Amino acid sequence: MGQVQADINFEKDLFEAANRMRGSIAPADYKHIVLPLIFLRYLSLRYEKRRAELERMVNDPSSEWYTEDPEMREMILNDPDQYRSEGVYLIPTEASWKYISDHAKQPNIKEIVDNAMKLIEEQNDDLKGYLPRIYQQSNLPAENLAELIAIFSREQFSVQNHESVDVLGRVYEYFIGNFASSEGKRGGEFYTPSSIVRLLVAMLEPIEGTVFDPACGSGGMFIQSERYTTKKKALSFYGQEVIETTVRLGKMNVLLHGINADIRLGNSLLNDLFPGQQFDYVISNPPFNMKLWGADKIQPNDPRLIGPVTDSNANYMWIQHFLYHLKEGGTAGFVMANGAMTTNTTEEKEVRKRLIDEGYVDCIVQMPDKLFLTTGIPCALFFLSKNRDGQKGFRSRKNEILFIDARQKGTLVNRKQRVLSQEEIDQIAEVYHAYRNGDGTYTDIPGFCKVVTVEEVVANDYKLTPGVYVGTPIDDLENTDTFEEEMCELSRKLRVQFEQSTQLQQEILKTLQGMGYGV
Repeated sequence: MGQVQADINFEKDLFEAANRMRGSIAPADYKHIVLPLIFLRYLSLRYEKRRAELERMVNDPSSEWYTEDPEMREMILNDPDQYRSEGVYLIPTEASWKYISDHAKQPNIKEIVDNAMKLIEEQNDDLKGYLPRIYQQSNLPAENLAELIAIFSREQFSVQNHESVDVLGRVYEYFIGNFASSEGKRGGEFYTPSSIVRLLVAMLEPIEGTVFDPACGSGGMFIQSERYTTKKKALSFYGQEVIETTVRLGKMNVLLHGINADIRLGNSLLNDLFPGQQFDYVISNPPFNMKLWGADKIQPNDPRLIGPVTDSNANYMWIQHFLYHLKEGGTAGFVMANGAMTTNTTEEKEVRKRLIDEGYVDCIVQMPDKLFLTTGIPCALFFLSKNRDGQKGFRSRKNEILFIDARQKGTLVNRKQRVLSQEEIDQIAEVYHAYRNGDGTYTDIPGFCKVVTVEEVVANDYKLTPGVYVGTPIDDLENTDTFEEEMCELSRKLRVQFEQSTQLQQEILKTLQGMGYGV
């Protein structure tokens, strides 16, 4: 997800408001307080904008909706179809932002906000279960809630500001990222850092069709995919997520960005809620290295399986899940723990061998460390494809695998986190595109990328680590003489230091003997 733009200049106010929750609200719960308020403001703003449009139409003599009949005017202004046809949700008066803002300083404001969530769900069936009623039961002081309401009542979010809806979407993204960062490992459960998402999407190139993420978190993969495509409403999105509060965050996030994704609550591996469905693109960042995840509950005839499963690690069950849900001609791109590239656990290695032997593995990208909030350990991106025989306009490459070693990419933005620049994302993506397209622009780059035959991978015991194949960077080869000279000089200095050490030992022993402590 992209960073919030410079015209949003009240982040400090929001975090100051969040800081004042300390002592009454746990930091991990900040997002559950702040983000639904942003969404509530968004729903009300969309409704206000649509109602203003209708009012202009009924008052404009040149409009087909023009009428001087007061009853007809009210009928048009309150017709649910006039709103739903534009993707706008109905907002009852006591759930409107104006009502909430007018009553923000009342002692029962927490009850008012909870009631607004309830009223909106009652008016809009497809929002049921997504709007949390948590404010009354929380320890949040009423004055803190009033302060947040005041911030989202500013001019930036008014009907008069034509960019207000877009600003709200970017504010929501901004705070999802910041709350995730402040939560550390817990934050990684619902948020994938922006540069990882942008790289996956840039490599997959989702232009039109269906996109599936069975570990969709807060919906970042969907939002970036929608930004990538040049065709309006050409993509449809489907996801599954195991944590109920995260499902709410994701649903609110995608709606804020004009996307009505089908996100379902459930454990993807043990309760696949999209059985038999296949998609053009699968894109995901599943939880790494899940142990004791319930392998014994997977039936031997499960249609997702191309090999065995093990309870010691869920990585290869996730991979089989992705492959099963991929359409013919489609491509899956996902984040995976480095260990999946070389694991010798019997069940995992068996699945890896089958993926390679049956020609599904298209590309492996090894990433630098510190890209994730949850761990400093580097990971890899796996790309599996069902168009390696030449479908979808791509060249036939079933006997080849592209390896990219991106471990030297990225820049540290703080002690714990590294980000990829847009230039680095473009470079990696262009290498993959050139490899798939077969337009003659692909070239192996020593130390960075290489196309390898499946036979060579088999000869290397089915290892998928790019460093095994891409070789040494040209710069390192060109600096061989310098390296040799440096080693010679270091060796010379070490010999001198050893000689000095021996001489010093002899002097210490001689001094001790002179003091009567013969050794």
